[in-house]
Amino acid sequence: MSTETSAPARPRRRWAILVVGVLAQTAASSFVYGIPFLVPTLRDERALSLAQVGIVVAAPTTGLLLALVAWGFVVDRVGERVPMATGLAVAGLVVGGVALETPSSLVTIVVLLAVGGLGAASVNAASGRLIMGWFSADERGIAMGIRQTAQPLGVALAALVLPVLATTQGPFVALGWTGLACLLAAGLVVGIAQDAPRRPPEPHEPTGNPYRTPTLYRLHAASALLVLPQFAISAFALEYLVRELGWSPGVAGVFVAVSQIAGAAGRIATGWWSDRVGSRLRPMRQLAVASALVMLGFAAGSVWVPVIAVAGIAVGAIVTVADNGLAFVSTAEMAGQAWSGRALGVQNTTQNIVASLAPPVLGAIIGATSYGVGFTAAALAPLAAIAVTPVRAERRS
Repeated sequence: MSTETSAPARPRRRWAILVVGVLAQTAASSFVYGIPFLVPTLRDERALSLAQVGIVVAAPTTGLLLALVAWGFVVDRVGERVPMATGLAVAGLVVGGVALETPSSLVTIVVLLAVGGLGAASVNAASGRLIMGWFSADERGIAMGIRQTAQPLGVALAALVLPVLATTQGPFVALGWTGLACLLAAGLVVGIAQDAPRRPPEPHEPTGNPYRTPTLYRLHAASALLVLPQFAISAFALEYLVRELGWSPGVAGVFVAVSQIAGAAGRIATGWWSDRVGSRLRPMRQLAVASALVMLGFAAGSVWVPVIAVAGIAVGAIVTVADNGLAFVSTAEMAGQAWSGRALGVQNTTQNIVASLAPPVLGAIIGATSYGVGFTAAALAPLAAIAVTPVRAERRS
C-alpha cells in the first residue's frame, strides 16, 4: 500500500515518471495493436483464412478488455508501480515465449496472446493514475495529452518494424521484439517509477463510490460516442484514398501516417488548452461539435468534391482524437483518488468496445450504401455526445 503523504507541489521526478509511463504504454501498444501488421506473413506461414487470422488479431485486445477494470481495482488498492511492472513482465514473458517456441496449435497461440493482453492491460489504468497523482490540476491536461500519444507511437513503431522483421524472421519472432520492449519497460518502471503520493482529497473530490450519481456514466458514454468518428477515419481513410480516389498505397500510407502524427500532437495541444481554461469538458464538448462537422464535411466531399473529403481526413485525424486525454483526466478527477483506477478501467473498456464494433458496423453501412451515407451516420455519434457530455457537473465542482 502506498504511504499516506502529501505530494510536493512540483516534484521534479514527475517528468521522469511521465516519460516512463509513456514508454510503458508505447511498448504495450506495440504488442496489443501490432499483430495486424503481421497478417500477410502470418497467413502465408500458417495458411490461415481471414476468419482465423482475425481471431489471432483480436486475441490481445480481448484479453485487454477482460482485465482493464480488474487491474484498476488492484491499482486503487496497492498503488501503480507493482501492478504496472507485473503486467508488463507477464506480457513480455508470454510473447517472448511464443516467439522462442511457437506452439503448433492455433488455439494455444490465441490463448497465450490473450494472456499477454491481460498483462498489458495493467498499463492503461496504472500509467493514467500515476499522472493524476504526480501532476497538479493545472498540469494534468498536458501531462495526460503527452501520455495519450503513446498508443499512436506504439502503433507507428509496430507498423515500421514488424512487417520488415516478419519477412526475414517470421511473424511470431517479429512479435517477440514487442515482448522484449515490454520487459525493458517493466525494468524502467521498477527502477524509476514511484507510486503516486497519497494526498488529502481536493475540494469537492468524491471520497465514496462515484457511480452513485449519473455523472461518470454520462462521461463514459460521451467518450465512447466520440471514439466512433476516430475509428471511422483510422479504419477507412486509406481504403477511401486508394479505392475511391486512385492514390497509390505508398502515397496514401504516408498521408495517413503524417495525419496520425499530427493527431498525436493535437492531443498534447488540447491538454494544454484544457489546463489554460481550467476545464476538461467544455473543450471536450466543443471538439464533439468539430467532430460532427468533420464527419459531415467528409460525407459531402465524398459525394461532390473529393478534395474536401481529403481535407476531412487530414483535419479529422487531429480533431477526432483530441478529446481522448480530456476524457481520461476528467474521469480520474471526477472519480476521486480512491476510485480513479477502476474508473479509468471502465473508461478504457467502453472505448475499446466501441473501437472494436465501429469498423465492421460502418463497413457494412458503407458497403451497402456509400461513404457519404456511412460518414453521415458516423456524425450522429458526436452529435449525441454534445448532449451527453456532463459539462454542468464539472461547473458545480
